[in-house]
Amino acid sequence: MGENEVRVRRWYQEVWQPGGEKTVDELLSNDINGVMEGYDVRSKQDFLDARPMLMGAFPDIAVRVEDVIEQGAKVAIRWQATATHTGGSLGFAPTGMPVSFRGTTWLEFSNGRIVRGWDSWNLGALLQSLAAAAPAAGIR
Repeated sequence: MGENEVRVRRWYQEVWQPGGEKTVDELLSNDINGVMEGYDVRSKQDFLDARPMLMGAFPDIAVRVEDVIEQGAKVAIRWQATATHTGGSLGFAPTGMPVSFRGTTWLEFSNGRIVRGWDSWNLGALLQSLAAAAPAAGIR
């Protein structure tokens, strides 16, 4: 296992947990060229500003790395997330609905920090299913 794969595994294990800001500070460059699903990231602060939206909606989120391909500074990751929609940070009331979604991420490292990154997963379908479930659950 290469150094960047170790860093990636730490990222997914730690960043989406309470206190994960310390790992973001350690592993993410101050200047980044990145795209999260639906959100451009041009600085460490951009990522830290976007993170609470997902964490607020899914406080119990767990992200599991399913596969990693490392080629020097570039790392491709296939991951799966599971969570329960118990927070209202997505713009509608919590549904209590358990969710599971998969995605891929491509990262590039320089001097031990992420300098480029692109996420691909179906955020739109997740939001549609949660929004549709909110009225059915009687939650407003």
